[in-house]
Amino acid sequence: MKIQTFLHTADGISTWVGKAFAWLIVVLMLLVVAEVFKRYALNAPTAWVFDASNMLYGTLFMMGGAYTLCQDGHVRGDFLYGNFKPRTQASIDLVLYVAFFLPGIAALTWSGWSYFQDSLAIHEQTFNADPLPVYPFKFMIPLAGALVLMQGIAEIIRCIVCIQTGAWTPRLKDAQESDVVAQQLEGSEYVDEDAIKLAIEKSIGMKG
Repeated sequence: MKIQTFLHTADGISTWVGKAFAWLIVVLMLLVVAEVFKRYALNAPTAWVFDASNMLYGTLFMMGGAYTLCQDGHVRGDFLYGNFKPRTQASIDLVLYVAFFLPGIAALTWSGWSYFQDSLAIHEQTFNADPLPVYPFKFMIPLAGALVLMQGIAEIIRCIVCIQTGAWTPRLKDAQESDVVAQQLEGSEYVDEDAIKLAIEKSIGMKG
C-alpha cells in the first residue's frame, strides 16, 4: 500500500504541474493575438513578442513531459508490445528505463542546471531592441528534467511491481480522461454499450 501511495503521489505532482503550466496556452494565445492586432491594425509591432512566445512554448512543452509520462501518453511503437503479457511489457520497459531513460534524463537535468547557472551568472538576455531575461527560461530545463526523473522512478517501480505480481498497478488517472473517452464513444454508432463500459474501465484503472 505504501508503494501505491508513493506512485499516486508522484502521479499527483506530475498532473498538478502539467495542468498548471497548461495555462501557458492561454497566455501564448493572448500574446499572439495582441501582437497580430498591434502589428497589422496599429502598425506598431513589438520587438520582444517573438522571443517571449518561443520561451512560453518551450516551457509548456518541457513542463508537460512528466504529466504525459504519468498518463502513459508518450508515443510508443506497440505493434508487438501491445500483444505481450503485462510481465513481458514491464520487463521491456524496465530495461529501456534503466539503459536509456535514466542516463538521458539525468544528463539533461545535470547539464541543464549548469546551463542555467552560466546564464544566471551573466544575466543573459535576448538580442533585440527590448531584451528579455533568458535565465528564468533556462531554469525550466533542470526543473522539467527533475520532474520527469521523479516520474520515471515511479514508472520503474511500477515495472518491478508488475514483474512481481503479473499486473500493472492502477494509475492516478486524470478524471477528465474517462469523461473524454465516454463522450467520444457515445458519439459512435458502431460501438455497443459493453464496449463503452470496457473502454472507460481501462482508461481509469489500467496502463494505457
